[in-house]
Amino acid sequence: MTPQYSIRCFRLLSAVLAVMLAGCGGTVSNPKAPALSSQKNVVLLTTTSAQDTGLLDVLQKDFAERSGYELKVIAVGTGAALKQAALGEGDVVLVHDADAEKKWLADGNGTSRRLVMYNDFVVVGPAGDPARIRGLSAAQAFAVIAKERRQFISRGDKSGTHTRESELWRKAGVDPHGQDWYAESGSGMGTTLNIASDQERYALCDRSTFLAHQKRLRLKVLVESDPALLNLYHVMTVNPEKFPKTNAAGGEAFADYLLSAEGQKIIAEFGKDRFGQALFTPAAGKNETGFQQP
Repeated sequence: MTPQYSIRCFRLLSAVLAVMLAGCGGTVSNPKAPALSSQKNVVLLTTTSAQDTGLLDVLQKDFAERSGYELKVIAVGTGAALKQAALGEGDVVLVHDADAEKKWLADGNGTSRRLVMYNDFVVVGPAGDPARIRGLSAAQAFAVIAKERRQFISRGDKSGTHTRESELWRKAGVDPHGQDWYAESGSGMGTTLNIASDQERYALCDRSTFLAHQKRLRLKVLVESDPALLNLYHVMTVNPEKFPKTNAAGGEAFADYLLSAEGQKIIAEFGKDRFGQALFTPAAGKNETGFQQP
């Protein structure tokens, strides 16, 4: 079942349930929070990295308890998330590709764009590091991988991670496409890391997903702490004037929740119990410049 189809299904189901409740005089109430909208489902289009870490599971539960809304998460690459949102197939978007986000907003698809959190990308590879890239900048590492013709696996899915990878290849002055050492998984971050581990390939990934999966990976972080690897996540609400069926109140409620003290606290603490460090750094109210690497 495609993400678009699944969204349409529960949109239709919600409408049918609303009619049934109205017909029988039934009501839906939440003793912890008043209903903010007649639509109780809020569709979040987001990245696989935000979902794979487990952070959204915690936020989803807390948001439901505080607001009465039921968050429905559709996790795809950033490119796919923005494409679906540009068709009105969601209420709110949480992604990490600044240029694509700004274009999506400029095209009239959304009403706001706010910084929520950040982490960083890292270049991972076999523990033996056959290309000897450890400690280099990201662009230098990519140039060496290409020169040494070492195996590299890309997501190749137009996600935020894939976009950043493409930028780094350009900075390195390399076009890897068509090279026998370069492959694309066409999949999310978790699957791509599994391939990199099994085939002893290098890869670019976000640190949070790597930490969440590292116990079953034969990979090491080799390149990090490069300003070019900073990874910012923004939340954007879908424009109800362009897409009248959007649950605008619910989308805005979730965006506000992410930036609230409660949402930011969960982000700040998530991962510390399992990994000894938070997987994301909260960033509500901050500008996009002047960040320190996690």
